[in-house]
Amino acid sequence: MANLSISFLGNNFSNPTVLASGILGVTKSSLRNVVRNGAGAVTIKSISKEPRKGHNNPIIITFEAGMMNAVGYSNPGLVEAKRELTGLTEVGAPVFASIIGTTPDDFAYMAKEFLTDDYAAVEVPLSCPHTPGFGCLAGQGTPEATFEITKAIRENTKLPIIIKLSPNSQNLGEVAKAAENAGADAINMGNTHGPGMAINLETRKPILDFRVGGVSGPAIRPVAVRCVYDLYKAVKIPIIGTGGVNTGEDALEMMMAGARMVGVGSAVYYRGISVFKRICNEMNEWMDARGIKSIEEIIGSAHEI
Repeated sequence: MANLSISFLGNNFSNPTVLASGILGVTKSSLRNVVRNGAGAVTIKSISKEPRKGHNNPIIITFEAGMMNAVGYSNPGLVEAKRELTGLTEVGAPVFASIIGTTPDDFAYMAKEFLTDDYAAVEVPLSCPHTPGFGCLAGQGTPEATFEITKAIRENTKLPIIIKLSPNSQNLGEVAKAAENAGADAINMGNTHGPGMAINLETRKPILDFRVGGVSGPAIRPVAVRCVYDLYKAVKIPIIGTGGVNTGEDALEMMMAGARMVGVGSAVYYRGISVFKRICNEMNEWMDARGIKSIEEIIGSAHEI
């Protein structure tokens, strides 16, 4: 079989699939279960300094081409999350932290007080389209804000930093370069799109309680692939390609565009928790049929044609 192992940010991974933040990553046992089902790495749910209730239900809906969510960064807060997420070597694969804040000082505090050497890296989502005070709705996705937040985190941790960007950004290359210049070690491209809206015809009201939500799933994959392709030429640091990856072929396409690892989120809904093993098996089958021995041969190959 083809070799799917990959090196990324100083760690070796059995395969390039990564559990996206917010999907099943709320406890150590759930992270361990995802690894048992084939994930090469896992990302915890985003954690803030104080506990957050998030938005009211309904917070997730599906439509004909994907999903929409407005969870609102619900999480138990720093103290409780730190208590739960200890001894992460037991998970069985590298674990990425995920921290959020409203100001650079918040991010600096989270980096200093929450992060430990149990984590392989820290992911920083500056791109949420549906939570006031965070991400796009707080102006965190500009080059200037991205630089300041990344710099604040860099000064307070030695862990590799992954900045998670929005596909909505019109100056995506500039934002990614700002992250790189401030000390980021990788880019996760990207987050949910939108926000979008769905209306119940009978009630004549938006279905989500928050009215709008981030769009994910198969509908967004072509845009995510294009964003990865563009960033591969814009920055020198490695990229995680996230957005609409459901199959091994989808993952290979993302890697041909330039991703070194591939985020998997809504596919867990569509194909079950075994989707990580299934994606890897499909990648193996495609590569074996073409005599491709290593996944390294795939990364960025769309730029060579």
